[in-house]
Amino acid sequence: MRGTGSTRVHVVSDVHGNARDLARAGDGADALICLGDLVLFIDYADHSRGIFADLFGAENTARLVELRTARRFDEARAFTRGLWDGVDRLPAIERAVRKQYAELFAAFPTPTYATFGNVDLPPLWPEFARPGTTVLDGERVEIGGRVFGFVGGGLRTPMRTPYEIDDEAYAAKVEALGEVDVLCTHIPPDVPELCYDTVARRFERGSSALLEAIRATRPRYALFGHVHQPLARRMRVGVTECVNVGHFASTGTPWAMEW
Repeated sequence: MRGTGSTRVHVVSDVHGNARDLARAGDGADALICLGDLVLFIDYADHSRGIFADLFGAENTARLVELRTARRFDEARAFTRGLWDGVDRLPAIERAVRKQYAELFAAFPTPTYATFGNVDLPPLWPEFARPGTTVLDGERVEIGGRVFGFVGGGLRTPMRTPYEIDDEAYAAKVEALGEVDVLCTHIPPDVPELCYDTVARRFERGSSALLEAIRATRPRYALFGHVHQPLARRMRVGVTECVNVGHFASTGTPWAMEW
């Protein structure tokens, strides 16, 4: 039970199709924050789930996961090109994403503050975001007297996921926030312990611009997701508590903050 005048916020990231738990993620909170990656394109643990498996089956999904995990990205692209041959790719993907977004956005409680992940399709969000869901990217909002700044998307990688942007464009969005109490992003700051995935055995891309902003503006918290099994889930950078809020698709549990 919250004390009089207190504020409680729940934070999720990397939902990847988990609409069932998302519908309960705001229970007991004054607001829900979602840090992106709503779409489930490929499930690296269960090859029968996701858009790719729906289109091409679990066996082909397993092969693609094998190639990507081995960082054989050129072979992975050649393999998928063969599968897509004769399929009208963009309409097929968009239909599948729309189906997932309809279910996921309907699960958001009011109020929800959300930003994009690297596998999301931002142009579709206005179609599905209902009243009570505020989409923010390079923007700020006040919740319970604290200022939250949001930056969505990821940086360019060989994976070529849908919402990857240039380092300069990403840095400009970070700079536009100025000083905030809580910095909310999909990807982590560029700190090795926060970027290394212990199961995939690789470093995901973190942002040096985020790290510089944390050191310069000293927010209370920097919250993010993206790395599903990080070497370190939280650590301090100066006075800022950097927290990976977790792989919500697998845990079904939001990270909570209260003040």
